[in-house]
Amino acid sequence: MKLIFVYNAESGFVDKLLDNMHKIVSPSTYNCNLCAITFGTFTEDDLWKSYRESSDHEMVFYHKDEFVKDYRSKWLPKYDYPLVLAEANELEVFIDAMTLNSMNTSEELIEEISKRSR
Repeated sequence: MKLIFVYNAESGFVDKLLDNMHKIVSPSTYNCNLCAITFGTFTEDDLWKSYRESSDHEMVFYHKDEFVKDYRSKWLPKYDYPLVLAEANELEVFIDAMTLNSMNTSEELIEEISKRSR
Protein backbone atom coordinates (compact mmCIF):
# COMPACT_ATOMS: atom_id res chain seq x y z
CA MET A 1 0.00 0.00 0.00
CA LYS A 2 1.25 3.47 -0.86
CA LEU A 3 0.86 6.02 1.93
CA ILE A 4 0.94 9.73 1.17
CA PHE A 5 1.82 11.93 4.13
CA VAL A 6 0.81 15.57 3.76
CA TYR A 7 2.23 18.06 6.23
CA ASN A 8 0.25 21.13 7.23
CA ALA A 9 3.16 23.32 6.15
CA GLU A 10 4.45 25.02 3.02
CA SER A 11 7.61 23.89 1.25
CA GLY A 12 9.59 27.11 0.84
CA PHE A 13 12.87 27.80 2.63
CA VAL A 14 11.46 30.75 4.58
CA ASP A 15 8.39 28.68 5.50
CA LYS A 16 10.60 25.89 6.86
CA LEU A 17 12.65 28.37 8.84
CA LEU A 18 9.52 29.95 10.32
CA ASP A 19 8.09 26.51 11.12
CA ASN A 20 11.23 25.55 13.05
CA MET A 21 11.14 28.81 14.97
CA HIS A 22 7.45 28.25 15.78
CA LYS A 23 8.23 24.77 17.13
CA ILE A 24 10.80 26.30 19.48
CA VAL A 25 8.96 29.44 20.58
CA SER A 26 5.41 28.12 20.85
CA PRO A 27 5.19 24.37 20.28
CA SER A 28 1.67 24.14 21.70
CA THR A 29 0.32 26.36 18.89
CA TYR A 30 2.29 24.78 16.05
CA ASN A 31 -0.23 23.73 13.39
CA CYS A 32 1.42 20.58 12.00
CA ASN A 33 1.46 17.80 14.52
CA LEU A 34 2.65 15.36 11.85
CA CYS A 35 5.78 17.52 11.46
CA ALA A 36 6.22 17.77 15.21
CA ILE A 37 6.02 14.04 15.93
CA THR A 38 8.07 12.82 12.94
CA PHE A 39 10.74 15.53 12.88
CA GLY A 40 10.89 17.38 16.15
CA THR A 41 12.63 20.72 15.90
CA PHE A 42 15.70 20.03 13.77
CA THR A 43 16.05 16.32 12.98
CA GLU A 44 13.91 13.35 12.09
CA ASP A 45 12.71 11.34 15.08
CA ASP A 46 14.94 8.22 15.39
CA LEU A 47 12.08 5.77 15.99
CA TRP A 48 10.10 7.19 13.08
CA LYS A 49 13.13 7.12 10.77
CA SER A 50 13.84 3.50 11.60
CA TYR A 51 10.19 2.55 11.00
CA ARG A 52 10.00 4.52 7.76
CA GLU A 53 13.17 2.93 6.39
CA SER A 54 12.10 -0.63 7.26
CA SER A 55 8.39 -0.41 6.45
CA ASP A 56 6.79 -2.54 3.74
CA HIS A 57 4.65 0.46 2.78
CA GLU A 58 5.73 2.81 0.06
CA MET A 59 5.72 6.25 1.69
CA VAL A 60 5.67 9.60 -0.03
CA PHE A 61 5.89 12.92 1.82
CA TYR A 62 4.51 16.28 0.72
CA HIS A 63 4.10 19.74 2.09
CA LYS A 64 0.51 20.84 1.40
CA ASP A 65 1.46 23.18 -1.50
CA GLU A 66 3.42 20.37 -3.19
CA PHE A 67 0.56 17.91 -2.71
CA VAL A 68 -2.03 20.26 -4.19
CA LYS A 69 0.26 20.97 -7.15
CA ASP A 70 0.93 17.27 -7.88
CA TYR A 71 -2.64 16.08 -7.29
CA ARG A 72 -4.50 19.12 -8.63
CA SER A 73 -7.86 18.09 -10.01
CA LYS A 74 -11.38 19.43 -10.00
CA TRP A 75 -12.30 16.19 -8.22
CA LEU A 76 -9.74 16.53 -5.43
CA PRO A 77 -11.68 16.86 -2.16
CA LYS A 78 -10.92 19.66 0.25
CA TYR A 79 -8.79 18.07 2.95
CA ASP A 80 -7.87 19.19 6.44
CA TYR A 81 -4.13 18.93 7.00
CA PRO A 82 -2.05 17.20 8.17
CA LEU A 83 -3.25 13.86 6.90
CA VAL A 84 -2.18 10.49 5.58
CA LEU A 85 -3.80 9.18 2.43
CA ALA A 86 -3.76 5.66 1.03
CA GLU A 87 -3.43 5.39 -2.71
CA ALA A 88 -4.63 2.37 -4.59
CA ASN A 89 -6.92 3.10 -7.53
CA GLU A 90 -7.92 6.37 -5.92
CA LEU A 91 -7.02 8.39 -2.85
CA GLU A 92 -8.71 7.69 0.44
CA VAL A 93 -8.10 9.17 3.86
CA PHE A 94 -6.02 6.73 5.88
CA ILE A 95 -5.45 8.89 8.98
CA ASP A 96 -7.32 12.18 9.26
CA ALA A 97 -6.16 15.49 10.71
CA MET A 98 -8.12 15.09 13.94
CA THR A 99 -6.47 11.75 14.68
CA LEU A 100 -2.98 12.99 13.77
CA ASN A 101 -3.43 16.10 15.88
CA SER A 102 -4.36 13.99 18.91
CA MET A 103 -1.06 12.07 18.79
CA ASN A 104 1.92 12.97 20.94
CA THR A 105 4.67 10.64 19.72
CA SER A 106 5.95 8.88 16.64
CA GLU A 107 5.24 5.62 18.45
CA GLU A 108 1.52 6.45 18.42
CA LEU A 109 1.69 7.17 14.68
CA ILE A 110 3.46 3.87 14.01
CA GLU A 111 0.87 1.98 16.07
CA GLU A 112 -1.97 3.67 14.19
CA ILE A 113 -0.46 2.84 10.79
CA SER A 114 0.04 -0.78 11.88
CA LYS A 115 -3.51 -1.04 13.21
CA ARG A 116 -5.08 0.40 10.07
CA SER A 117 -2.91 -1.70 7.74
CA ARG A 118 -4.26 -5.03 8.93
